[in-house]
Amino acid sequence: MTTEELRSRLGRVGIWTPPPAATGQAPQALGQAIEKAGFTSVWVGGGNATPADFEALRGLLSGGERLIAAPGIANIWAWEPAEIRAQASRLDTEFPGRFILGVGVSHAPLVTKLGHEYVKPYSKMEKFLDELEHPAQQGGAAPVRELPPVVLAALGPKMLKLSARYAGSHPYFSPPAHTKKAREILGAGPLLVPEQAVSLASRPEEGRAAGRAYAGRYLKLPNYTRMLKDYGFTDEDIANGGSDRLIDAIIPSGAEAAAARVREHLDAGADHVVVQPLAEGGGFAFGDLGRLAEILA
Repeated sequence: MTTEELRSRLGRVGIWTPPPAATGQAPQALGQAIEKAGFTSVWVGGGNATPADFEALRGLLSGGERLIAAPGIANIWAWEPAEIRAQASRLDTEFPGRFILGVGVSHAPLVTKLGHEYVKPYSKMEKFLDELEHPAQQGGAAPVRELPPVVLAALGPKMLKLSARYAGSHPYFSPPAHTKKAREILGAGPLLVPEQAVSLASRPEEGRAAGRAYAGRYLKLPNYTRMLKDYGFTDEDIANGGSDRLIDAIIPSGAEAAAARVREHLDAGADHVVVQPLAEGGGFAFGDLGRLAEILA
């Protein structure tokens, strides 16, 4: 499947979700609900570091008939390229044209927990992708199945440029200004699929509380804080769970603001925006899928 074909099938809006277990839903039921609400894709966070995580992706795919699924992203420090290629190829075989392999270098604290030293992540990604694309052949083994589309988690210019050699890029926790810059770097061809968290709370203080609860973990990760500073945010904005200015900019609250922010990403050059509805406490708002679809229709 070409990138243009994938762009057409994805349409404008999908869903980003934590691992199904964290939502309280079985994978198949979650996939079914997302497709029934009218969304065309589901992107799953949590690092996707084990075969069990790919089994959850299989469940999401089996819950729908057309739904496209992707790890958003799979942490490359947790995988050997041949192993993740085998997992991706199985899903692509079972669900033709419905699987995207999203990979990324993750973050130093998470990589350290896996027993690795977070050194030269860009070089690590280059080497990983080379081995992913060119698996070693064993004797007279059958030809290796072609990879499904590959997108990279990318915030900085170097990783975005590398993404342009593949199907595209999946930025996370980034404002529309980043989407605009990313499109300039990627050029017109590759996919650009930013994530956008939103709260549908009717009261601004409730929406900010949900956004702040969600944002706290990301504001401790240097990859995100460096990116935010590139777009005008300060140490004061980042401290103490995020200033109102930062929370309003990264996690809009209310139906009108949520729809407007998705449109800003699309106008800035995004092909497909994956929206993460937040519940009180910052978790995934499964019950908001239908309302979110109506708002974004």
